[in-house]
Amino acid sequence: MEAPVQIKPTKLADYLEVLSKAVFEAGMNWKVIENKWPGFQAAFDGFDPVKVAAYSPVDTDRLLADSRIIRNGRKVEATVHNAAAMLAAEKEFGSFAKYLEAMRPFESQLSDIKKRFKHVGNFGVYYFLYVVGEEVPPHEEYSAKLKGEAVPASRQRLSR
Repeated sequence: MEAPVQIKPTKLADYLEVLSKAVFEAGMNWKVIENKWPGFQAAFDGFDPVKVAAYSPVDTDRLLADSRIIRNGRKVEATVHNAAAMLAAEKEFGSFAKYLEAMRPFESQLSDIKKRFKHVGNFGVYYFLYVVGEEVPPHEEYSAKLKGEAVPASRQRLSR
């Protein structure tokens, strides 16, 4: 698997789109999600967080019937929840970028994102932070730490 392309988010929708991709890629082949992504963008109104956070059960039913996306109810509901949570974080901190900055370093960001947002685990948060340009530990080191494998001291940056 190649490294995901990093972006410079310019609006809240950019963050929601990346987080939503992490949600939908969980447990799936990333290529399937990548191939369907234009359908996701259309189905979720360009990931406009104001629109997505306001989705009603009728909108959820519409999405669950939309063959352009992966029709997983928990992931669809998580995306709606995550849009509202992003809006709340933006309101609380002044911007989503300031929220991420306030939660640094990586381990603190990881912990807070997993509490605040739904259907994101360790690798989903790692992917999200990496893509939006936040500092993350080297992939090999982080992956080994999660698996409980030893990492040579010369390659360690994470505290234990």
